[in-house]
Formats: sequence, C-alpha cells, structure tokens
Amino acid sequence: MSEHFRTPSRLPLFPIALRMAAHRITALLAVVCAVLGGAALITGTGVLAESGLRSQLPPGRLGGADIVVAADQEYHPDGDLPLALPERARIPSSLVDRLSGLPGVTAVVGDLGFPAALVDTRGGVVPTADDPAAAGHGWSSTKLLARPRVTGRAPAGVHEIAVPAATGLRTGDRVQVVAGGRPAVRYRVAAVVDAPDAGVYFADATAVRLAGRDGARRYDLIGLRTAPGSGERVADAVRGRVAGTGLTVRTGADIGETVAPGLGTARPLLVLLAGSLGGIVLLITGFVTAGALGVSIAGQRRDLALMRAVGATPRQIRRLAAAQSSVVAAVALAPGVALGYLLAGRFHDMLAGRGVLPTELPLTVGPLPALATLLLLALTVQISARGATWRTSRMPATEAVAESRSEPRKPSKGRTLTGVLLIAAACALSVTPLLTRTVIGASATSIAGIVAAIGLALCGPALVRSLGERAVRRLRPGTPAPTWLALANVRAYALRVAGVVSPLAMAVVFVLTYTLAQTTVLAATAQDTCTGTLAQYRLSAPALGGLPAGTQDAVRKLPGVRSAAPVGSTTVVWPYEMFGEPDVESVPALIATPDAVGVLDPGVREGGLAGLTGATVAVSSEVAGSRDAGLGQRIRLVLGDGTRTEARVAAVYDRGLGFGSLIVSRDLAAGHTTSGLTQSLLVRTDGTATAARALADLTASRPGLALENASGTAAGDKQDTPPEVWINLATIVVLLGYLLLSIAHKLVAATAQRRTEIAALRLVGTTPRQIRAMMRREAAVIATAALVSGLFLSALPLALLGQGFLDRPWPAGPAWLLPAIAATIVTTAFLTIEFPTRQALRTAPADAIRAT
Repeated sequence: MSEHFRTPSRLPLFPIALRMAAHRITALLAVVCAVLGGAALITGTGVLAESGLRSQLPPGRLGGADIVVAADQEYHPDGDLPLALPERARIPSSLVDRLSGLPGVTAVVGDLGFPAALVDTRGGVVPTADDPAAAGHGWSSTKLLARPRVTGRAPAGVHEIAVPAATGLRTGDRVQVVAGGRPAVRYRVAAVVDAPDAGVYFADATAVRLAGRDGARRYDLIGLRTAPGSGERVADAVRGRVAGTGLTVRTGADIGETVAPGLGTARPLLVLLAGSLGGIVLLITGFVTAGALGVSIAGQRRDLALMRAVGATPRQIRRLAAAQSSVVAAVALAPGVALGYLLAGRFHDMLAGRGVLPTELPLTVGPLPALATLLLLALTVQISARGATWRTSRMPATEAVAESRSEPRKPSKGRTLTGVLLIAAACALSVTPLLTRTVIGASATSIAGIVAAIGLALCGPALVRSLGERAVRRLRPGTPAPTWLALANVRAYALRVAGVVSPLAMAVVFVLTYTLAQTTVLAATAQDTCTGTLAQYRLSAPALGGLPAGTQDAVRKLPGVRSAAPVGSTTVVWPYEMFGEPDVESVPALIATPDAVGVLDPGVREGGLAGLTGATVAVSSEVAGSRDAGLGQRIRLVLGDGTRTEARVAAVYDRGLGFGSLIVSRDLAAGHTTSGLTQSLLVRTDGTATAARALADLTASRPGLALENASGTAAGDKQDTPPEVWINLATIVVLLGYLLLSIAHKLVAATAQRRTEIAALRLVGTTPRQIRAMMRREAAVIATAALVSGLFLSALPLALLGQGFLDRPWPAGPAWLLPAIAATIVTTAFLTIEFPTRQALRTAPADAIRAT
C-alpha cells in the first residue's frame, strides 16, 4: 500500500465514534437502556451495602449522654463480618462507682430496662415505647434524655411513676401498670416527661426490684455526661478503665448502637441482602448489556469491515468499538446512578414498612456506590464491545467485507461447547434440593435456571440453525411465502434469532424459578408447621413485653385444656466445622420446655423433646449430620447475649423448615434474653366450645393478653407472610422490568437494522402485507422458542425442587403465573417487531437502500 493510503497509527477515535453513533441511534438506544437500568440496579444494591456497613442509628432516649458503656453486642468471627447478638447483656454494677470519680465527669447513670406497659380504664394497653420488653426504667435514666421537659417531680415510693407526654396523662392521674411480668397495679403519675423515645420511669429502687436485678450485673448500660470540652479525654480514660473486660465505649453517632441490641441486627441484614442481590444483579446486568452491545455492533459490521479494508488494524477496530460504546454508556451512567439512589430509598421504605428494618435506621448516601457502578459498567462495556468486534477485527479485510451482510456459516464450536457445559452444570446444581431441604437448597434452583439460560445464549445459534434447517426441509411445496421466508431467515440468521430468544427465555426462567422457589419453600414450611403444631391456640402478650407470671397455671386449670407449654424465640451463634474449616452461623432458635411434647411435633427421629432440660438442644436433621451434632453429641453455642456455652443434643427432628435448625431448652436460655419473660403459650384443648370460651374469657379478663389460632404457626409466631418473600418479590418485579425493557429495545433495534433486507424484498416484488406476515411469523417463532426453551430449562430444577421439598415432582405456586409470563413474552415479541416493521415499510425501498 502506498504512503498516501497508509492508515495512521493513531486514528481520531472519538470523532469517528460519534459520527458512527449518529447513524445507529435506534441500536444504541438499546445500549443506553441496558446501561441505565444496570447502573440503577448496581447503585441501589451498593447503597444498601454501604448503609449496612456505615449507617448509624439515632441516639433516641440516650440523646443526652456524651459517653455510653455497654456490652459488646456482636460476635466477631475470624475473617468475616460481625454477627449481631440481639439479647441485652448486663454489665457490672460496680462500674458506676469506678467511673464517677473520673475528672470531667458530671453524671454517671446506670440504666436498666424491663417490661412495662400502661393499661387504660377499658383494659387496653397504652403505647409508651417501641419495645415494651424494655420500656421501664429508673428515674435516674431521665438524665440521659436529650433536653427533656419534665412536668411534676421525681417518683417517690413504690406506687409512683413518670410517663411520656404522648400518653395524654397528667400529673396526679391514676393508671394501672403491668411491669416485670407482675399483675397490673395502680400507680399515681408523679411526672410527665416530654422527650424523644421516653419510657415509663419508676423510682430507682422500685425499678431494680421490678427488673429482678439485685446482683453484681444489674445494669444494661452506663451513660456518662461530661463537662464541656472534656468528652474525648474522658472517653479515653473510660476506655482505659474497661480495657480487657469485653465492654465497648461509644461516643457521638455510635451511641445509637446501644439503645436496643435488636436494632443492630438490621445492618448485617442489609449487607447480606445486598450480597445476595448483588450476584444476580451483576449477572443479569452483564448479560443484558453484552447482548445490547452485540446487537449494536452487529449492525455496524459493514462499516468496521470497510475500515479494515482501507487499512485499519484489528486493535484500532476494537478500540473504536469500545470508544463508541463508552460514549453511549457515559450518557446513561449519570441518570442511572441518580435513579439507583432513588431506588434504594424506595426499597428501604418498603423494608421498613414490612418490619424487616427499623424505621430509625437511615440510608447512607455516599459516592462509593456510584464509583463502584462506574468501574463495573465501564469494565463490562469495554469487555463486551471488544468481544463483539473480535471476529470482525481478526478476519482478513476481504472476508470481513464479504461477511458483513451475512452471518458466519457455522456457529463457533467453542461457544457451543461452553453453552452445553453450562447447561450440564445447571442440571447438576438442580440436584441440591434433594440433598438439603433448606432455604439455601431452594436458592440453588434459581441459580441453576439462570446458569442454564446463559448456557442457552451460548449454544443457541447452533441449536437455532439446526432446528431451522429441519423446519425448512419439512416445508411442503404449497407453503405460503411469508412462512417460507420467516423460517429461512431463522436458519440463515441463527445468531440474530438466538440473540433475541435467549434473553426472552432468561426472563421466563428467571420469573418461574425465582417465584416458584419462594412459593414452594412457603408451602413446605406451612406443611411442616401445620403437621407439627398440635396446639389449637396461641396466647401471647406482645404489648406487655411478655406473658405475666401465673398465666400458664391459670390456663392449665381451665376446663378442656389438655396441654399448655411456653415457647419463645431467640438467636444464637453456632460455630462449627465444615469440611475441616471453621464456620459460624447466626441461627434463629425456638425456646421450648419438655412440656412442648403435648403441643408440638417437629418430627423427632432420635431422642425426644422431653429431654429438653438443663443445657440441652434439639437439632434439625438437615444440619445434624454435616455439623457433627448427632444425638448425645455436645455442640458449642454463643447465646443471644454473648454467653458462650456447650449444650448436649437431646433430639434430632425432621421438620426443620417449620421449626428452624435449632430448639433450645428454656433452662439454657434462662437469664440470657432481654425481657426474661415467656413470649407465648401454646394451648392444646379437647376441641370443645367450652374450652374455647374459657380461653376467650381468661384473655378478656387480663389486660394485654391476645388469643390467636395456632394452626400453621411455627415457634408460636404469627403466620404472616415472611418479610423475605416481599424482598424477593420486589427484586423479581424490578429485575423483570429491567429485563423486559432491555429486551424490547433490543428487539426494536434488531428489527430496525433490517431496513435494507425489507427494502430488497419489496424491490423483488414482495408486498408490504407479505412482509408484515413474514415478520409476524418470525415473532411467533421467537416467542414460541423462548417459551419452550424457558420451560425446558426450568422444568428439571423445579421438578427436583418439588420432589425435595413437597415429595412430588412439581412445585407449589399460583396457577396464573405461567399464562401471565407467556402473555407477556408473546406481547413483547409481537409489538417490538411489528412497530419497527411498519416504520420501515413507510420508507421507499430505494431510499432505504441508498441510506445504507
């Protein structure tokens, strides 16, 4: 080549990229949509993760404290994130005197909380605090409030209290109070306290007596107030005094962590939630973005081939495609990131509304999620763009030009083999629900479906070409021209058709596997709890913080009552070894007594619930084998307040979905829960109306009690829809919307790029009506192929899921789900092909060809 025609070593890529982009607006809109949605999803997930790591709870009733000393309410495993301990741990009472003498300290307050509730004249409970189990405090704790306005005087004696202003009571009023699990007693209101999160305040000595704490560990926390300007110095001195004791010293924004240990569990939950969502979000975002870029660059193969013909190097071609894609992605990144922050806020509100997160926990809005999104999507765009142009850039110039109007004759063998291997791997992964009947086992179903869908995307061109050839060979001579043309296009453009079928099939797989995995787990859990709950009634007192003393004895004396057993729930940390490596898990645990034999049947296969005395536990069979926790074995546990202990396995049971992985004896949990009271009472009667009336009368006669049907409840809890179901449902809706919107843009772009093909058909005599009929048949083929392949890829994982969880080869779920997704796929395929086709037919054939 002469010097005159030699291509410069450095092409002006940016101007060329912009000029090429201007002629491919429709195709590039698909890229913009993919990047926009991906940026929103990744940023939203990142905001949740950052909030879980950095968010701070408000100080609430401790807003007036400068320093707070409390027990460390986290378990710190080696090399992993800390696990929250939700039960309040006590601290030494002697620490108050040791800290009061420090220079700069103006007040030291030992704070304790215990169950307390006000009862109005009609027997209803008056709300006083978010957590009734810790609403009662000593009067000294008012010094820790932030600028309280107190009307009246401090309570004196055993029958005076101070109440929050929100109750509407006035000084001198008489009100009944249920405190510390004791029967209701009438108190006189000595003061009204107006301050954030104020509780019910008793005289200090009365509070100690009602809380039942007169030992060496009396207080929940110690609050200090300091002289102006001495806060940091005093905090350092306090840290020196408590060093090596396991206590934590909190100041400033960290004080909110000590208000209620249970609230601290929300931050690790956000991290886990972001981690679980992050994988599928990144997977789908990468898949959709790569597909959109593939369609965009496929429409420019002729331009790129001509550049190769005039001397552009392979590296320059790849850099040009990457530059163009980066320019387009940059347009979508900023609004996508902004949308992600809004999405995170809406998701947080939904979680708070469903009780998954405390409303007090704010989102942390920082630049890190935006930076992470920028880096991840920039990397995805660069890799996808360079990969899409790899073949064209590596081909000789003449072959590249020749192939620019057609597809490769044979799909890549390596790509096809990789796809087949991924589908085989998905089939192997589908077996997991047969091996472990747990939520983790069910999640493998969804992952297997997505992996199989990606495998279909890789081996789809070979499959479409093979099926297209068979269909064309079987066409009869009298086949209408539109049908023949549609099937011929499917065979000749297998890569293009597979690129459209694969994301539609992924949408089918995603919706079916994710939704039916949730509904199947719910059905299996309901089956376990319904079968295993022998009691008909559940008696509780949520507004009182726990059942008052004597409730169980009173219930047992009622006519028709056969059995009544206390149950509750807590959280323990279970360290164990898996494959020789140390591991740890935070486990929700049911608290039960030997009397549970009469009201619960968790499917005991070894031992018995009657052995739940002393330091004993019952373990689900799903985890007993893998954690060396068989009958009679001793396991190490960390109780909810951080106490380390060992327990003997007294029973192994099968209904782990309904009753959890662990049941602990009440003896083992005694003294290690926040309230110390019985949470619920499960009651089994003879089924007569007399017994039901007796229970109802007892409930009505005692303030704060609530009687509910126990059928289908586990651990004595109310059978509401679990919050994780709403989380997953919201995730499915958002991701499905992103998938369908991106697929729609991709289909529009792919159809719009066929203007030359449509114009050529019209020049050889094909009528617009025949072209519309041809495109509709192609849409029918695409929709049918997507539905059939999606159902095929979902069938094995869902069948094995049903077999493992419900002992039948099909899952549980709504009957309308499949027709709904089928209608959505068909509508998407037809509309996104019909409208671009009609638009292309409005342009004269000669003008369409000239424009290319």
